[in-house]
Amino acid sequence: MSQKKIFLAFTVVTMVTLLLHSGGHWSRTMQDLHAICPALSSNRPAGLKMKHTNVAFLKTHKTASTTMQNLLFRFAERNNLTVALPGRACSHQFCYPRLFSAHFVHPHTLPPNIISSHMRFRKAELHRLMPNDTIYITILREPAAMFESLFSYYNQHCESFKAANGSLESFLEQPWHYYRPQDKRSMYARNTVTFDLGGDKDHASTDAAYAQFLVDEVERVFSLVMIAEHFDESLVLLRHLLSWDLDDIAYVKLNMRTASSKHQLTPGLSAKIRTWNWLDARLYDHFNSSLWHRLSVLGPACVAREVRLLRVAQERLLQSCFGGRSPLFRPAAQIEYKELRPWQPSAKVEIVGYDLPTNLSRGFSSSAYEPCLKLIMPEVQYTKVLLRSQSIRYRQSHQP
Repeated sequence: MSQKKIFLAFTVVTMVTLLLHSGGHWSRTMQDLHAICPALSSNRPAGLKMKHTNVAFLKTHKTASTTMQNLLFRFAERNNLTVALPGRACSHQFCYPRLFSAHFVHPHTLPPNIISSHMRFRKAELHRLMPNDTIYITILREPAAMFESLFSYYNQHCESFKAANGSLESFLEQPWHYYRPQDKRSMYARNTVTFDLGGDKDHASTDAAYAQFLVDEVERVFSLVMIAEHFDESLVLLRHLLSWDLDDIAYVKLNMRTASSKHQLTPGLSAKIRTWNWLDARLYDHFNSSLWHRLSVLGPACVAREVRLLRVAQERLLQSCFGGRSPLFRPAAQIEYKELRPWQPSAKVEIVGYDLPTNLSRGFSSSAYEPCLKLIMPEVQYTKVLLRSQSIRYRQSHQP
C-alpha cells in the first residue's frame, strides 16, 4: 500500500473516531479537531509571527512549477514585494542552461524578496543575491511522468529527442544511440532535475555516493521540497513554513497539455525512464518519502482539514473571478485576449490556457479585474508585466 493510501486510511479512522466521540455531531467534531490541531486555522491568529516574505523557489521543469511561480508572483504584488526577474538578454529565464549568476538579474528588480524564474541553481550566487533569512524551496515530480512531459514538450527542440523521430519508445530502447551529452539542450533528455539543481546529470550510475551527496545537499539548502503529485499537501507545509494565509496559496493550474499531447506510459516504459534518469529517481523517492513523514508529524486530521480549507478558499476565489465554476481550458488559438495565450512549443503538442473570465467583461473595477487576470496569465506574459511595473516603481524611487 502506498504512503498516501496509508495516510488517507489513517485520516478516515481519525475522523470516524472523532465523530463517534462527539456523538456524531459534525460541528462538535470540527471543534475537537481544532483542539487537537491548535496550530492550524483558516488564517493566522493574532500574535503569531508575521508572514515570511523572502523566498527563493527553484523552478524545475515540468513539475507544476509554473503554477507555483504564479502563486509567488501574485503574493509579491499583493504585498508590495520585489521579485528578481531576468535581464533582457536572458528572456524570461535566468539565461538557462547557464549556471545562475547574480549578473543575470535585471537591475530594476533589486534588491529582491522573491526569486522564482527558471535557472540552473548555484547556491553561492543565490546566497549573495538574496537576504540572509531567505527560505529556499523547490518541487519534484515522479520521474516517469516528468520525462514523458519533457519528451512531449521539447521533442522539436532537444536534439536527442529529434534524433529519435519523436518516438519515446525508440529513445528508451537505446538512449545512448540518440543522446549526446554535449548537445545544447541535452539537459532535457537526462536527469533534468539534477541538472536544474546544479548537479552532474551524466554522473556514472554506479556511484551511489554521488546520489547520496545530492540528496544531502538538497536537504541542507532547501527548507521544503514539494511534490507535484501531492501539490495541495505540499502547500499545507509551505503555508506553515512561511506563516501565510490560505488565500495566499489559492491557485488554478497553468501550462497544461491536452490529453492528445500526452503519451500513455506502460509499466515497462516507466521502469526504463527511471533507470535512465536514475539520479532524478533517487531524489524523488527520497523527498516523496520525506514529504509524507513531515505530513505524518503534522497529523493526518490536521492535514485533511488544511486541504479542505484550501479548497474552500479556492472555491471562494473562483466564485469571485469565474462565477463559482472552474475556468475552462481553451486552445491558444481560441483565446481572444492574446496576453492569455500560452507559449506553444511545437505543432506536436498543445498547451491550453484560459480566456478572460466572463465576469470581467461586465464592468468590474480594475482592483477586481487585475487579480483575476493575473491568476490565469501565462509565465512569459506575467514576467513581462511584472518587470514593467517594477521598472516604473524603480524609476520613481530613483528620481533626483
